Amino acid sequence: MDHPGTRGLVAVVIQTDYYYQYTECDSTGSRWRVAIPLSPSSCSDLPPPARGTDCSFSCPAGMFLEMGTQQCTPCAAGSYSLGSGLRFDQWDAVPAGFTSLASFLDPGPNGEDVQACNSSSWTPQGVYLESNRDECTVSLVYAVHLEKKGSVSFTYQYPDNNIFFEFYVQNEQCQEMAQTDDQKWIRVTNTGEWDTHTVNLKSGTNILYWRTTGILVGGKMVKPVLLKNIQIEGVAYTSECFLCRPGWFSPAPGSSSCQPCPTNTFSSKGASSCTNCPEHQYAHEGWGECKRRPPCSEKDYFQIHTACDGEGKTQVLYRWVEPKICVENVTGAVQLPTAVQREPCPPCNPGYYNSNSNDCLPCPPGTYSDGTYVCTECPAGTEPVLGYEYKWWNVLPSNMKTSCFNVGNSKCDDMSGWAVAGDHIRSAAGSSDNDYLILSLHVPGFKVPASLSGMTGSEFGWITFVFETICSGDCELYFMMDVNMKSTTVVESWEGSKEKQSYSHSMSRNASVTFTWAFQRTNHALDVRRYVSDMVKLYSISVTNALDGVASACRACALVPQNSQRAGSSCVPCPAGFYIDTGTNRCQECPPNTHLAGHHTYGQDACVACGMGSISNKEHSRCYSDCSFSHTENNRTLTFDLSPLSDVASLIIGPSFTSKGTKYLHLFNISLCGHEGRRAAVCTDNVTDVSSKDDQSDSAQLVNSVDSFVCQSTIIPADGRGFRMAISSQSISLADAFVGATVDSVLDWVDAKPDLFPAKTKDLPDINFFYRSTQPTASCDHGRSSVITVRCNPEKSDRGELSVPSSCPAGTCDGCTFHFLWESASGCPRCAEDDYHPIEGACKGGVQETLYVWNEPKVCTKGVSLPPRSSSPCEAIALWLKVGVGGGAFVAVLLIALTCYFWKKNKRLEYKYSRLVMSANKECELPAADSCALAEGEEPDDDVVYTKKKPSLLGKLRAIAHKHERGESCESVQLNSSQCDRWVLG
Repeated sequence: MDHPGTRGLVAVVIQTDYYYQYTECDSTGSRWRVAIPLSPSSCSDLPPPARGTDCSFSCPAGMFLEMGTQQCTPCAAGSYSLGSGLRFDQWDAVPAGFTSLASFLDPGPNGEDVQACNSSSWTPQGVYLESNRDECTVSLVYAVHLEKKGSVSFTYQYPDNNIFFEFYVQNEQCQEMAQTDDQKWIRVTNTGEWDTHTVNLKSGTNILYWRTTGILVGGKMVKPVLLKNIQIEGVAYTSECFLCRPGWFSPAPGSSSCQPCPTNTFSSKGASSCTNCPEHQYAHEGWGECKRRPPCSEKDYFQIHTACDGEGKTQVLYRWVEPKICVENVTGAVQLPTAVQREPCPPCNPGYYNSNSNDCLPCPPGTYSDGTYVCTECPAGTEPVLGYEYKWWNVLPSNMKTSCFNVGNSKCDDMSGWAVAGDHIRSAAGSSDNDYLILSLHVPGFKVPASLSGMTGSEFGWITFVFETICSGDCELYFMMDVNMKSTTVVESWEGSKEKQSYSHSMSRNASVTFTWAFQRTNHALDVRRYVSDMVKLYSISVTNALDGVASACRACALVPQNSQRAGSSCVPCPAGFYIDTGTNRCQECPPNTHLAGHHTYGQDACVACGMGSISNKEHSRCYSDCSFSHTENNRTLTFDLSPLSDVASLIIGPSFTSKGTKYLHLFNISLCGHEGRRAAVCTDNVTDVSSKDDQSDSAQLVNSVDSFVCQSTIIPADGRGFRMAISSQSISLADAFVGATVDSVLDWVDAKPDLFPAKTKDLPDINFFYRSTQPTASCDHGRSSVITVRCNPEKSDRGELSVPSSCPAGTCDGCTFHFLWESASGCPRCAEDDYHPIEGACKGGVQETLYVWNEPKVCTKGVSLPPRSSSPCEAIALWLKVGVGGGAFVAVLLIALTCYFWKKNKRLEYKYSRLVMSANKECELPAADSCALAEGEEPDDDVVYTKKKPSLLGKLRAIAHKHERGESCESVQLNSSQCDRWVLG
């Protein structure tokens, strides 16, 4: 066959010594046919050149251009032709002309990282081509020359958006052709389904690129991109036909395609018919060879439960896995087990009743049943709780379907993917280990009960299921959701064996939805049934508020007021923010700063108090922070105004590198307060978004973006090789609801862990904002939570700066609780009068000024302002001088008073002494003292003391200071005498 990627001469062999080829087309579109010898030494007897067909000439499908006659000739049996096209549908090896080029999305400065990707490539897997799973950028390249406008189409499977998959076209100057985003970026497919992508091509050389890059953030193995049936239209002619690949055939000449060989037949390459397999050998549809049938084992049969018969009995039967490939009558083979004795049927599911024919029928509207008795009408003042509750599995419910799908298109479509088994439903055997065993449940919509319709929250219903996986290999269970039949997204997945556990998911939109469980034993292409005993068991499925659901119980509702024209026993919806009073069954508004929990409205306990630092909106549907906070400590109230932090802030962490060196960033969008509780932070998967531009429905927005108080995306920077924009993927919500704000480190079992951040330098409390996402994940049973710590830092701006713990560079240490520190001036309290003090200036010209300054260091913002400087009159004499003069005058007066006092005392003593001397009649004879203590002013004539020596002033003072024990004052004077030295007047 000619190589369509070459320019100039195209040839086909017609004889043993030479072959024909065309020259290049000239400007008029003409060309010549020339003969080229097979051996360069033999150039004689060659046919002369002849004018060739027009350059735009092509043969119809099923025919080729025979170069000898230059006429269109039908393809022989066992081959086919597309006429003016090429088809590649056999992938036992990479066809000639295809090249696989690997490099890093973000190569190192010297290209040293490129060497690590040498082993990465597109891998042939027989019926399809599989892309790389690692972080290398691998391009599958094919060059083709078109003489006229054409197209390229390919069938693909792209189940995992952790691989970025793009298709683009370049011309011979390596310039990229103009393409829209939805042509370049390939749309994600549902798990196990194939889609077709078509792009128009211009005439001339077209270089086709299929490029993939895996992002293994989190270490989870990604699903590869699969390619098959690449078809190119616009090639001018085909000079020979394609041979049918092994396992396929074309029975008649002039075929444009081949057909697969039926089961238990085979064919070789270029076959016109298929051959039956020998005895004790088998082949699946499209196989090119037969394989020996193995002895039957326990892996070749499965059990089924029969439906209830007229006696209310069921029975376990055993069936061979189809198509049956084992042999029973050989040594070591097991026999098909006999049927188990009949047993009583399990009861009906809640909301159903057992009819006389032992069939379970749904209860009529307005009634309920637990599945074991007849349906009962709901009492007055109550309404049925509608939904699905499947916990007994005798037959598959009417709104559920099961199917089998194989990646390689091996036929398992007519097989059951799941089988009922009494108290559970389990995955069936399938035809091979890599089948997708699919179980789906369709819900046409949701109907919120009258008692809950007044709620304005975003919760319309819940689906909860209990499951268990038993695996010996790399099995995986996918839980998917398809909204409004638009696009399917994987909600959660589990790998390997998992113990019996429950998983719940809430519906935030009232829409038609199909829930799907897909189980795959292994994603490797295996022909043998090695893991047929691996299975998943679903024990129960519960859906609340289903539009066409049945009731297993009744719920109290609000009654019509008695003054209404309607009957008093009719249920009516309460207004938003109202609960049903237990005493009167009337609607009553929730108390201030409480919100309705969302699961029931009966009784005042349905109104849940808002958390610390939060208030409720008017409808009592949610609690939120108004970006203000107050805290009292040490008899002082601190008030915080956090409104500058209310707008959405972004934090980019990185770069980080995967194990092979691919660079990525973590992007966090944070809305501290939201807008009255509305989640204002939005994260979008832009790769999926640009590939869905033709579908701007609500479901696409539901799948491609998340809104939250805190959300996270993984970003591949725009400087990646070949990408024109930053790629955003893996968007998740970290905070759906606001729990509360407090200076405490723990709230509602969420720990802020202040030790993760540096110690605060200001003597002010940090404010912790707590958030929670109630949606559970495979790794976080109670959902994710987030804590934003707001810290006062006057050196920062009002918007401040966000950071994550240095020990947890991705913002989380356990993957479930995320921590952020927001330092800003807005985190400081509002200024009050205690935050400044006055300073009085000097008295100048009779005027004194008072200046007010902030206390240092200043740790407040906004609030009260500094008072303006004030002036007051004053005297020129300084205060210190006034005090000094006053003190000096006081001391002077005191000294004068003491001097006068002692002078008067001294004069009196002198007088007494003189009297004493004058009254002495002889030497050493003293007059008797009449009194020891004289009243002031007395002058007794006989009280005279004689002495030879005049007393000193110090002696007088000592005499004055002397006191008797009884409190009477007595003056004592020593009498000096030559004969009587010991006499003393006491």
